[in-house]
Amino acid sequence: MTQEIAISVHDTAPVWRGDRAGDALRRSIELAKAVEDFGYRRYWVAEHHSTPALATSSPAVLAGPILASTRSLRVGSGAVLLPNHSAFAVAEQFGVLASLYPDRVDLGLGRATGGSPASAARLGDPRRSDFDQQLAELRGFFGGGHEGVRAVPEPEIPPALWLVGSSVGSAVYAARHGLPYVYAHAIVGGGAPQALNAYRQAFRPSERQQQPHAAVAVIAVVSESDERAARLAESFVYGQILMRTVDPDSVLPTEEETAAHRFTAQEENFLRSRIDPQFVGSPDRVAPRLTAFIEEARPDELFVLTQVPDHEARVRSYEHLAKIVASV
Repeated sequence: MTQEIAISVHDTAPVWRGDRAGDALRRSIELAKAVEDFGYRRYWVAEHHSTPALATSSPAVLAGPILASTRSLRVGSGAVLLPNHSAFAVAEQFGVLASLYPDRVDLGLGRATGGSPASAARLGDPRRSDFDQQLAELRGFFGGGHEGVRAVPEPEIPPALWLVGSSVGSAVYAARHGLPYVYAHAIVGGGAPQALNAYRQAFRPSERQQQPHAAVAVIAVVSESDERAARLAESFVYGQILMRTVDPDSVLPTEEETAAHRFTAQEENFLRSRIDPQFVGSPDRVAPRLTAFIEEARPDELFVLTQVPDHEARVRSYEHLAKIVASV
């Protein structure tokens, strides 16, 4: 391919057995500094609630120290789940970030609430606006105000708004509103080519986005051998199994715990469904698969989510990925 593909990070700040949430958050800051040196463009953090295994409950709060610890990396949310919040509060939070770090802040938005109904009920906008209304209100706050109310501070360069989704419907929604779009292949594998094609066909230019910009978020674990990469990737999936079947408040198991576990046939099927559509293995294994995926989906940007219990292996995986994408 002749088109240059940007590469960025999607992070959930996973909490592993023996760690505290603060350890996970500090590792996110360290990872951001490392990937900036590897040539990554953005560092986005997700929004999760009432999930002890994932420490990213507040993207705006975590984005602050990441911005302070890096030089030129764009930092933001992937995504703020807008139905959980008032547009006014989100505009104020990201207005603070964009005022402190001009032209370095992204505001990725999601249309879902995520998490449990109980947590969503405690977070939601009490007016229960629909997403169209919330998006219009949010844009209004970054354009000077809305119904006589101004979100202060008002940054000279507002954060870049994106939409993150996992369906053709979300892709078309982003296109019709003139937003850059990220398809979450990390959540729903297999639909990226169709979603990105639909996005490009439906795109309507907006004031801040004249051309379509389509990205894909994938899970990738690249290690020195296929076997080590598989062991690392399996720890997070085993953690999902534990949270679904044993203890919803569990943190994530260590590599040693995962290696000692004997997966049932049902668990093995779940494991394969989560790992096989993604990019796990040695550089020699991952490179051709990722190249084929990029050639089919034709993203302008690739977001990479790597959730493994060994932090040094995580950093090396992102380094391997940068080299692979540079060669595509």
